[in-house]
Amino acid sequence: MSIKRLWLIFAQTVTACLGVLFLVATLRPHWLPGGSQSAGPAPAVSAPAAHPDGAAPFSYAAAVARAAPSVVNIYTTKHVDVPLLTLPADPQLERFLRGLPGFTRREAATSLGSGVIVRADGTILTNYHVIEAADAIEVRLRDGRQSAAKLIGADPESDLAVLKIDLPDLPVITFDPTPSVQVGDVVLAIGNPFGVGQTTTQGIVSAVGRNRLGLNTYEDFIQTDAAINPGNSGGALIDARGELVGINTAIYSETGGSLGIGFAIPAAAAHHILDEILEHGRVRRGWLGLEPQDITPDLAQAFGLQDTHGAIVARILPGGPAARAGIRVGDVIRSLDGQPVEDAYDLVNRLAPLPADSTTRLALLRQGRALTLDVKVGIRPPARRPGR
Repeated sequence: MSIKRLWLIFAQTVTACLGVLFLVATLRPHWLPGGSQSAGPAPAVSAPAAHPDGAAPFSYAAAVARAAPSVVNIYTTKHVDVPLLTLPADPQLERFLRGLPGFTRREAATSLGSGVIVRADGTILTNYHVIEAADAIEVRLRDGRQSAAKLIGADPESDLAVLKIDLPDLPVITFDPTPSVQVGDVVLAIGNPFGVGQTTTQGIVSAVGRNRLGLNTYEDFIQTDAAINPGNSGGALIDARGELVGINTAIYSETGGSLGIGFAIPAAAAHHILDEILEHGRVRRGWLGLEPQDITPDLAQAFGLQDTHGAIVARILPGGPAARAGIRVGDVIRSLDGQPVEDAYDLVNRLAPLPADSTTRLALLRQGRALTLDVKVGIRPPARRPGR
């Protein structure tokens, strides 16, 4: 027998043995040495053991439990004159007809919002637009208690108001006047959206220092994507520790519902306004008695300016601080106390914190000539809402 034939027989034998071994390992593994003693299914992998300290999954429940009792629901009632007939488009004729007896019917209108208990004596912060023109204000606590509220004072220019209720053992929110809020911080919005009852939503701080939104005269908003809906106004924006960082105020929405763009007044600004109202009955702000206007490219060209930085004086109040200092309509304000003025909004906001009777220095351009004037700061008169 040749070597070639012997090799072929050996290869066939090895192949057959390997085939048998594969079948036995697949169908009868317990026949093999060290194989399983049962043909049943493989045992399941055991579940991971519980955390040794018994800690629950991460949650904001502790923060909500700390802050939520301090957030109240606010219900207001005001009486409005409802015309019995369609009013004409002429404003003067409309006012005349509204004054006629029997032409209108007086009805009660109700609205709702939220507020935050900030002092143990029953002091509550909320938005001015929540209680504006209300004939009666009712506050309902999370524990079910209710009380009539008294309006202590309001600041329409920042959209904040201070109320007072008379109840014992009130839960007070932790209110740090100088909180540090950064973009990306987790925040929770607590309020009473659509009147469904107290609700908490979660998000992050999307931006800080938002202004020029046209919502208030003075704006420095925290922007958040935590869902804020109608009825949340005046409620609390808290951090992950349950401390107040803002008062929920407004939303950007084309439908009336939340689109993830909400705005809150920072706690530091709210704390200052609260102190001013409690101490003086209103917020005192620096004022010069002038109306500034932004410098557009066309105005810059007309005034011979190289850029649009600064503010043009559009109007002067007779007898006001600016008039007494010699400022004129058409002057271009370039800097305030040595710091460049960006635009009209920047000027108004930098004047606001200046104390009354202090002196500020303005650098001006008048018909292309630079000059400097010292102006004694006055107190801004109380704001008047349209139709008030």
